[in-house]
Amino acid sequence: MTGPASELRFDSPGSGFWELDPVHFPRPATRYWSAIHPPAFQRGTGEFARSYGMLIDSLEMAYVNGFAYKRVTPLDPAQVPERFARAEAAFAEKVWREQLRDWNDTFKPAAIQAHRAIQAIDPEALADDALVAHLGRCRDHHAQMLYQHMRFTAAAIVPTGDFLAHVGDWTGLPAAQLLGLMRGSSPVSAGASSELGALIAAVRGDAKARELLEAPGEAGAVLARLRGLEGGTGEAVAAYLDLVGYRLLDGFDISNPFALELPDALLRAIRAAVAEQAAPSDLQDRIATVRAAVPEAHRSQFDELLEEARLTYPIRDERGVFSDIWASGLMRRAALAAGRRLADRGRLHDPLHGLDADLDELAALLGGGTDPDADVLAARAAYRAAHSAKEAPATIGTPPPPPDLAGLPAAAARMMRATGLALEALFGSSAAPHEADRLRGLAASQGTVEGPARLVSHPSEFDRIQRGDILVTVSTTEAFNILLPLLGGIVTDSGGLLSHAAIVAREYGIPGVVGTREATQRIADGQRLRVDGSAGEVTVLA
Repeated sequence: MTGPASELRFDSPGSGFWELDPVHFPRPATRYWSAIHPPAFQRGTGEFARSYGMLIDSLEMAYVNGFAYKRVTPLDPAQVPERFARAEAAFAEKVWREQLRDWNDTFKPAAIQAHRAIQAIDPEALADDALVAHLGRCRDHHAQMLYQHMRFTAAAIVPTGDFLAHVGDWTGLPAAQLLGLMRGSSPVSAGASSELGALIAAVRGDAKARELLEAPGEAGAVLARLRGLEGGTGEAVAAYLDLVGYRLLDGFDISNPFALELPDALLRAIRAAVAEQAAPSDLQDRIATVRAAVPEAHRSQFDELLEEARLTYPIRDERGVFSDIWASGLMRRAALAAGRRLADRGRLHDPLHGLDADLDELAALLGGGTDPDADVLAARAAYRAAHSAKEAPATIGTPPPPPDLAGLPAAAARMMRATGLALEALFGSSAAPHEADRLRGLAASQGTVEGPARLVSHPSEFDRIQRGDILVTVSTTEAFNILLPLLGGIVTDSGGLLSHAAIVAREYGIPGVVGTREATQRIADGQRLRVDGSAGEVTVLA
């Protein structure tokens, strides 16, 4: 597969209606990812659909020519009465609170412990057979973390969608303004952690560390010297790098680099974080403005809905950051070790081409096998690099009629509407027309900023980002939060008001416009932009 995507056949991967997911997967996936992701995705979505009484069986993911497509798997009609009862119980019991406790007390700590156990093993030091076993361990862990990511999805979206539905009805205010009330509830979305806080405090109080941080030289060497400082500063730096170093910087597939592979971007982000001063928050004023627009009879319910949405909002990004994004980085680390070994033996043209073998192929190559050969794997890598989801059809199959909520019991209708609004806010881009020098998207994060456009098509280009740049890209994931201190603003092609780019922009307080559809095609790298995150407009100034 080396020709244009338009020349490929996009046969349906199964019955029903399939929609392209360019928000999470803007590029073709590796064969490893295409195999591991769908079963874990469907298992997790099926679990949350049952738990919340949703009128779907699950969501299903399939890959066509490497491009990600999803569909709704229909529910067996015999299960409908049970789902009606479950939806009513979910709202009455606020089941998301139970899941929040499970996440904070059990699943997140266990995941971090499991990540650290795998991270402690150096795959470069393993013999071939031990490396094959390690690859299998990483794969099994990765699959479990993908399932974990999805099983907590409803807790992240239902309270937020329910808030948007009710408050939108009462006030008529735009969703962007309502979602602005979530700011400050998800510190991880702005890259915050206790480890980063400790690093900032330690460096600010250590003159030698500040000198090292700003010293010229190769970034990896600077990070190593900071890590090696005696006393609390070196320990703080090491703790932070151990926390974020093997997380992917963007995306979910193992084709994307982890943070330690881009030490220059990581170092500059740390410098910016140390220099950053907290800005005063106007959150309470924003809440008061919206609350005043709510009819008095509904204000106590507004308070309750806002509390539930803000309470569960952190799960939206935490479930990725502390689950599969870290696990994917560890899998990539092991696959790269195999790739380097095979390249040294002349079996690959480039160590990175090992990422385009599936796990059985990689194990066979490490065992002395010859299939696939180096040319085949190089061709797979070239195909992925040459294409994007913009070239794939947006849908495959005939769309079903929209669900009729009018005839449903109240709780079931409320559940489906909340879920639908949240998913629309996640995936829906703007349809507003553009002008010659002005693009319109969704107003994701308030404020206005001017600065140079930094057009980034792949995480490997993050090293080009300078402080104050306006990132122009197809989409981002929650892992990108590590680099947020460098940015003046964010503009994306894909995604809605609950996309990761929108969330991280709001949480960090930088202007953001998402879902422009064409920013990466109409804006050149280095052009000066004005981003109006309140109006949802991007103006090319020069």
